[in-house]
Amino acid sequence: MQLNLLPTSWNIDQILDDLNTSGFALVDDVYPNEYVRELAQECSSHLKEFRAAGVQNGVVSHIRSDHILWIDDQLSIAQQHIQALENLSQALNQAFYLGIKEVEAHFACYHAGEFYALHRDNPQQKNDRMISTVFYLHESWQEHWGGQLRLQDKNAQWHIIQPLPNRLVIFQSDSLHEVLLSKQQRLSITAWLRSGSSIWNG
Repeated sequence: MQLNLLPTSWNIDQILDDLNTSGFALVDDVYPNEYVRELAQECSSHLKEFRAAGVQNGVVSHIRSDHILWIDDQLSIAQQHIQALENLSQALNQAFYLGIKEVEAHFACYHAGEFYALHRDNPQQKNDRMISTVFYLHESWQEHWGGQLRLQDKNAQWHIIQPLPNRLVIFQSDSLHEVLLSKQQRLSITAWLRSGSSIWNG
């Protein structure tokens, strides 16, 4: 199905207020169920192409064990999600002067026993990732399956965010966070809203 440019379920004013106050925001029931099913199917049909995210240039990182597939123009259903994030970026630029210019994204799969240890997506503002987003696209989730996002907000308070289906998490890329060990296959799209220079002052 074809999405609207920015889903009506996204309360932009609330997102902006939450980002300004705490540095992160949650949106539930993000997309129509039909689109989420199509997106999950696109993800699952390419699982054999995923690679270990912790291996780069032959070097193994021990802080993560998930598997990823970068999203390109061939993944047409996922591209609609990226388009929605590009439209969100315009609102973020108007509110916070972030200078976001592009979105990069990948599918992520956490098999049982996989995790991502404590880290920042933009440590010490060494790259141009301004805002990080995670959209959960598995069909169901139970709390005892783990896989939660543990996030420190801008006021140094910690939050445990459940990876509920059809939920979008939006947070500042310099926020400290981790993905707790998952006991069940966990599917998502991780995306970063990037600028040419790091000027976040939120």
